[in-house]
Amino acid sequence: MTGMDATGAHDADLKKELNATLQARRELGDEYESALVDSFLEKVDQRIDGSVERRVRRQLAEQQMVTARDSRGPKSTDTFGERFGFGIVSMVLAIPLSGIGVGGAGLPGLLVAWVGIVGVNAVQAARTSAWMFGRHHRRAGQDADKWED
Repeated sequence: MTGMDATGAHDADLKKELNATLQARRELGDEYESALVDSFLEKVDQRIDGSVERRVRRQLAEQQMVTARDSRGPKSTDTFGERFGFGIVSMVLAIPLSGIGVGGAGLPGLLVAWVGIVGVNAVQAARTSAWMFGRHHRRAGQDADKWED
């Protein structure tokens, strides 16, 4: 199309159709007015149907792309119960690790054991939080574009 978007082209086409219908009415007279109007309205209905069909297909394709993108995205199996269980297991393991640290190196060994325990829990919390926050921001960005619906 030359410098005109699809909507502009459709408007120009409808304007041409209307002008042709009015010209035919002038040439054929009043007795054909009803048939000419019906014919023009049929063309308008077809344009509307085609436009709605294209929009529905485009929206369905967009939804399928979003669904496919989400299904390929990172999956989280971390539930509250799993995070709580991870914390409990690390606390249970902290007891023998503390004993080994104190027995082998005294207070510095105890500190190293607890730094390791805290570090493992911090990494687990950061991994879970980063995934959740990343997904939240991506969703918010996607939803912001959906005001056109």
